[in-house]
Amino acid sequence: MNDIKDNERIAVALGDFDGMHLAHKTVITGASKVIIYCVNNRFSLLQKSIFEKRYPNVVFASFDEIKNCSGEEFINNILLGRFHAGIVLCGFNFKFGKNASWSALDMRNYLEKKDVWVRILDHQDYKGLPISSTRIRECVKSGEIEEANTMLGYNFTFESEVMSGDKRGRTIGYPTINQHLPEGLTVPKYGVYESRAFVGEREYKAFTNIGIRPSWRVDKTLCETHIFGFDGDLYGKTVRIELVRYMRQEKVFASVEELKEQLNYDKSSIV
Repeated sequence: MNDIKDNERIAVALGDFDGMHLAHKTVITGASKVIIYCVNNRFSLLQKSIFEKRYPNVVFASFDEIKNCSGEEFINNILLGRFHAGIVLCGFNFKFGKNASWSALDMRNYLEKKDVWVRILDHQDYKGLPISSTRIRECVKSGEIEEANTMLGYNFTFESEVMSGDKRGRTIGYPTINQHLPEGLTVPKYGVYESRAFVGEREYKAFTNIGIRPSWRVDKTLCETHIFGFDGDLYGKTVRIELVRYMRQEKVFASVEELKEQLNYDKSSIV
């Protein structure tokens, strides 16, 4: 083995990284230079624009580039030829090569002969079960957003352009911004959430209704957020929303006064 130090080697972290949850984060640590090579671009838990801001060293694989690669070609053409990897990091269940025919252990056995170190990370548990993207998606869908956030290691979040709405909220003292969820992102359980809104560099407390707004029904899932203490025009601007806690289901209100009373209660319950 040559005398290259661990912190001088270029590390390549391999995985699906759908959401970059806590188990994923164990894979991307361990070297000073880490290239994150994301081989499955689903973006169901963290949309691409936010992913790129948080991890500027990410490289998203082209499916056409890798779909017919054998395991050996993937290693030689991409890991060694493209990235000049000195360390490869991956999870215990990482599969690659055509028809997922190569395992993490196969990669280690192959690369050890080329003086490339392979670190295979074991699963990480939460409440006695492995953390996985599938498990987190199910939590998001069922409204268990606090559980999802714990496993993600951050609040479930999205950003999109603020659209013009019907402005009903402002007539009762609760103006909202209207947004659609990014395409491909897991749709949270319909209902009202405690949330955080990020306008520019400033963070605001908020609550967000996600759904079809049964009192004034819409055809496509809509996210309506009331931002505490904000008075400004955000139409056409991109705002990031974080979901903190599921508060209640959507409901039909018999009157505007009943709706306003509920909104007053919702706001008072957010500390």
